[in-house]
Amino acid sequence: MDDARYRLLKKHWGYTAFRPLQEDIIDSVLQGHDTLALLPTGGGKSLCYQLPALLREGLCLVVSPLIALMKDQVQQLNDRHLKAACITTGMPADEVTAVLNNALCGSLKFLYVSPERLRQRRFLEHFRKMKVGMIAVDEAHCVSQWGYDFRPPYLLIADIRAYHPAAPLIALTATATPSVADDICQRLMMKDCRRFQSSFVRPNLAYMVLRDSDKNRRLLRIVSSVGGTGIVYTRNRRGTQTTARFLEAAGIKATFYHAGLPAAERDRRQADWMEGRYSVMVATNAFGMGIDKADVRFVVHQDLPDSLEAYFQEAGRAGRDGKKAYAVILTDEADLLRLQRDFDSSFPPLRTIRNVYRALCNYYRIPVGSGADTQYDFDLEGICRTYDFDLRVFYSACRFLEREGLIDIPDREETASTLYIPVARDELYRFQVDHQRLGELLQTVMRMYPGVLEGDVAINERKVAMRGHFESTEVEKDLSELDAMHIVRYRPQPKGPQIYILSERIDENLIQPSDEHYGFLKEAARQRMEAMVKYVMCDDVCRSRQLVAWFGEQTETDCGICDVCLHSTGDTQSVKSTVETMLARNVMSPADLVEALLDKGIKNASDVLREMLDEGLLALTPKGVLQLTR
Repeated sequence: MDDARYRLLKKHWGYTAFRPLQEDIIDSVLQGHDTLALLPTGGGKSLCYQLPALLREGLCLVVSPLIALMKDQVQQLNDRHLKAACITTGMPADEVTAVLNNALCGSLKFLYVSPERLRQRRFLEHFRKMKVGMIAVDEAHCVSQWGYDFRPPYLLIADIRAYHPAAPLIALTATATPSVADDICQRLMMKDCRRFQSSFVRPNLAYMVLRDSDKNRRLLRIVSSVGGTGIVYTRNRRGTQTTARFLEAAGIKATFYHAGLPAAERDRRQADWMEGRYSVMVATNAFGMGIDKADVRFVVHQDLPDSLEAYFQEAGRAGRDGKKAYAVILTDEADLLRLQRDFDSSFPPLRTIRNVYRALCNYYRIPVGSGADTQYDFDLEGICRTYDFDLRVFYSACRFLEREGLIDIPDREETASTLYIPVARDELYRFQVDHQRLGELLQTVMRMYPGVLEGDVAINERKVAMRGHFESTEVEKDLSELDAMHIVRYRPQPKGPQIYILSERIDENLIQPSDEHYGFLKEAARQRMEAMVKYVMCDDVCRSRQLVAWFGEQTETDCGICDVCLHSTGDTQSVKSTVETMLARNVMSPADLVEALLDKGIKNASDVLREMLDEGLLALTPKGVLQLTR
């Protein structure tokens, strides 16, 4: 068995050794145990179910909440010559049937579905007949009502286990408090569950909470003093643009990213940032999932996240190479008021939720008893304008309707273009010979996306154009021509956001969640908000200790590098006094000053200088020398 595991690890992933806990988790699954894996972002969670699935007979069903991540995982597996497919919202009925039939006849090893799919009769009819070897639940914190991203359809996973009781279940997440971990095991009916949890401590990551009414000024000092690659998170799309332009005006190579940008433009900016053409990415929380860039030196939040779980996941994108990195929250007095206001708008009264549902159905002219499995362009602002809704309240009500399984509003990146080549290989070869230009395009696509011959695959037209030296507009045009010729099945990405009506329209008065259920969700959200407030207001406990304690990990060791630790260390203050004395006599370059301090036996000189720059005690002049500001 050991030889088989390592042979597969090398063959399909190119590794010769496992990361911490991966081997133990894989062993647990192979032994048939239900398993809960708590691993940090970037800790290799997907391998923990993908590799044992190859060693177990039957299909691995993967339940995942994000369409973009499902498509990405399927693409990666297909690139490794492993048979995988996903079923996503908006797929035509015949495509869904084809995937289900492939899974039923054993042509697939991995099938990815959203939790909402588990309630559909057609899926269940096929699923109970499949030979299922194991079930994997990604982002498993979504199953818990105490989690920061609870999704009720996750509760259906426990029900489908009855169809294949012998198949072990593995639940994976990067962010789960002790109560959430317990809830996951209970809600998924995990028997004799084996738990594996890596430490939440990131010894190379310096957590900072800095209070400043001029956030842009402080941000510029951080970016300039830390240097390297970084991410700046803002709360809305407009903020990404204004902050990026501010940094650009100051000579920083920055760009911005949010879900409202066209897909090709998002891909281009992400690629430019990954490859170092931009040093700073200013983004909403739409950016970051699946991004594996090891050398991110700082992550700055210009606005308070909704929860410590969300913050920990986003901040954890810094310093994955193990080198010193910074996770900074910039805050002012208005932030706490804004957080409370956002909390209030996130839980509109039931009357408002019903009115929003009625407005949606009326706007799209859906009569009672009709509308199931239909798709529309989501004109959020138009609906709010027509029916006089506050934008934030309306959107929060829509998210509640999503949790109730009535609608789905996927992010735009979750509705990528898809392509499938259904024709037989001999017919495809003859076509390529007879149509040289289109044949070259098909050949490029097949090299980039091997799975395109077996089922629908998410594609990126811009990347196809770059690989084959085509024009992007010509790729889209030619694929549409091939679709009309029935050589391919091409579904271009929708131009704007979409809304899916998942079930027949009901009388809005039937939307009646229990007061207990609604109050439960609201109380859980309140506790997360209060924990976030406590974190930014507490200045006498090490930031790292505060964070890991929220996730149930106790440590008596301070990190020594967060803002709390630096301010509480007398030695640091002594170093600052030494710096002030030296610069009072003469201005010096940072390098000369560090060397002078090293001569005095001071080893943390660079960290102290960065802190003093960040606090505004020092300034770097255009001539590249340091001087005191007071």
